[in-house]
Amino acid sequence: MKKYILSFLLIGSVSFAQKLTIEETVTGGRKYAPTTQVAQQWRKNSKSVAYLSADYVNLLEKSATNGWKEATLATKSDFENALKAKITSDEFSVKTFPTSIEWKSTNAFETEVSGKKNNYKVIFDVVYKQITNVISYSNEGEQAKFANNGNVSWLKENNIKITTASGNVIDVTNDTDKGIVNGSDYVHRQEFGIKEGMWWNEAGTQLAYYRKDETMVANYPITNWNEREAINKDIKYPMAGMTSENVTLVVFDVASGKKVTIQTGEPKEQYLTMVSWEPTGKNIFIGILNREQNHLKFNKYDAQTGAFVKTLFEEKASTWVEPQHALIFVPNNPSQFIYQTDFNGYNQMYLYNTDGKLLKNLGFGDVIVKDFLGFDNSASKINYIGTANNGLDRQLYQVDLKSGKTIQLTSISGTHNASVSSDGTMVLDQYSNVTTPNEISILNIKTKMANTTLVKADNPFTGKIDMPKMELVTITSADGKTPLNARIIYPANFDAAKKYPVMVYVYGGSHAQLVTNRWLGGAGYFDYYMAQQGYVVFTLDNRGSDARGKKFCDVNHRQLGVNEMADQMKGVEFLKSKSFVDQDKIGVFGWSFGGFMTTTLMTNQTDTFKVGVAGGPVIDWKYYEIMYGERYMDMPQENPEGYAKASLLDKAKNLKGRLLIIHGAQDPVVVQQNSMNFIESCIKAGKQVDYFLYPNHEHNVAGRDRIHMYAKIADYFDTYLKK
Repeated sequence: MKKYILSFLLIGSVSFAQKLTIEETVTGGRKYAPTTQVAQQWRKNSKSVAYLSADYVNLLEKSATNGWKEATLATKSDFENALKAKITSDEFSVKTFPTSIEWKSTNAFETEVSGKKNNYKVIFDVVYKQITNVISYSNEGEQAKFANNGNVSWLKENNIKITTASGNVIDVTNDTDKGIVNGSDYVHRQEFGIKEGMWWNEAGTQLAYYRKDETMVANYPITNWNEREAINKDIKYPMAGMTSENVTLVVFDVASGKKVTIQTGEPKEQYLTMVSWEPTGKNIFIGILNREQNHLKFNKYDAQTGAFVKTLFEEKASTWVEPQHALIFVPNNPSQFIYQTDFNGYNQMYLYNTDGKLLKNLGFGDVIVKDFLGFDNSASKINYIGTANNGLDRQLYQVDLKSGKTIQLTSISGTHNASVSSDGTMVLDQYSNVTTPNEISILNIKTKMANTTLVKADNPFTGKIDMPKMELVTITSADGKTPLNARIIYPANFDAAKKYPVMVYVYGGSHAQLVTNRWLGGAGYFDYYMAQQGYVVFTLDNRGSDARGKKFCDVNHRQLGVNEMADQMKGVEFLKSKSFVDQDKIGVFGWSFGGFMTTTLMTNQTDTFKVGVAGGPVIDWKYYEIMYGERYMDMPQENPEGYAKASLLDKAKNLKGRLLIIHGAQDPVVVQQNSMNFIESCIKAGKQVDYFLYPNHEHNVAGRDRIHMYAKIADYFDTYLKK
């Protein structure tokens, strides 16, 4: 099989089929979802795959022991009756079978449910149809973290409470100042892989938690228009170059009530990342990243005293260091852990011991680890999903900890979501590509061949929707040497002899990839809708986007928008080389970073782009928050030229085409100040610009209002580009 697949075609169905409606740009993902097995996973220590029925009311399984025939393990009624029998002090209304479960043994799984009075973590036995274990906490609680001994910590506003296994409630913190936030996962604005703000030690006797002091950060007003008299909802929004929050890590001992602050030192404006307990509970590990985000120290601290023990290793870069993953300790070996980093070019795994010695490089070529799936039963191998095919594909890999040897367990080009059975003999492999809607098979891990196919979905559009042709293409970047992935969707009833308007859909920022070798090529239903309305729809993942390694992103350091725009213009060159493209009718649409890119293209490439729609756009990076903005641009004080070049405020005077800016009035991510100041610049420059506000939405317009938004965008292109 070729390493790079240059193009794929998605052929439309029969001519009597219909087009997508504007409503289906939002609802189509559910309506035309390929046949699948919902929430499927291996039952622990078995050769059985459990999943939910299409209506979410039954837990089903297919097993090697019965020839992979479908059978019912339990029903929604079984689960609800078991809850009511076990927990008589509360009331439950179970609408579906639990969708998020974790198998603890062959016959029992763990899940969370809510009653009228409390929230619960329960273990349900599918054989006896009984709840065998219950842990509860107040339904006032948020962000609950469960300990192995039955204790559970939870948040009430900005404070932490613990419900012990015996049912007692402990107030861990009692801060009345809302500027002191304890235990929340919303620390450092959830950059650096931060997904939680509390961590139990393995014994469940001590709780580590973030204490965020943001009292020194100015209040930023977000206007709530729904009240009789509009009011401000103040948030803390530390902007690039300004004062940041101060964060510490505290360890609370449940038995004594004693608190110890870990001595992470000065300066206070630093980032605490990758918080990880040593399995013994003696030490705790923290990645200390400086505010400049170019120097990481991975430190060990004594959890009992808070004292610094040693620095295990450091990472320095001329651009940035971006830790994303907490440590993963090797089962039954508290002295060894897995560390993930892209320091050597690609996010890969490394085996260390707790003294900081590198034991093994577990990386494989240019494969980027995207999803750590866990260890095998012997803890000698790790399974993970990684990239392939120039970032277009996702494949299942397995690496041996002792030898460092990696094998690829799936092979068909596409996007795989796969896992290995407990005994290590079989793979549950689900994949799609641009010609395969969904296929689920059981693979023999030795031969890598399919033993049986569980699901082979038909094209869900056949006879219903006439989907336009789609093609994946490779384009060389502006540096003349880097291959870029792109996608082109042809207009309905495409005729190469005609000329068509173009809608370029763009994002272009980090941690996002729009073009993938999966069903529909990664495109959304709005893209296909616009193609059905007669547009060529084009998308390019420029340098700076995801799944291509660190150097692919580093070129944008201190100059956001420059190389991204240069690459997008190479995409435009590709489009203009096509005889069916109307070169006088090229438009662009993007949201967030894509809104920044849209406005950048409209004000810098004025002879190319005639129409643009920019949603939630960053207009000047000095208005964006510290953690993300300073990583790529440094502080405004340190990089005034870069900020000035990226700013669109002084480029409003260049605007020639029609530009619609859309913003959510409640946006706490890209604050509305960005677009308002751009409007003011347009007024001063005598430039007409269109503006639309969604009063009750934050950064993204969700729900049925999204249909309204897509209708507005489509109408804007039809009015000013198509006609």
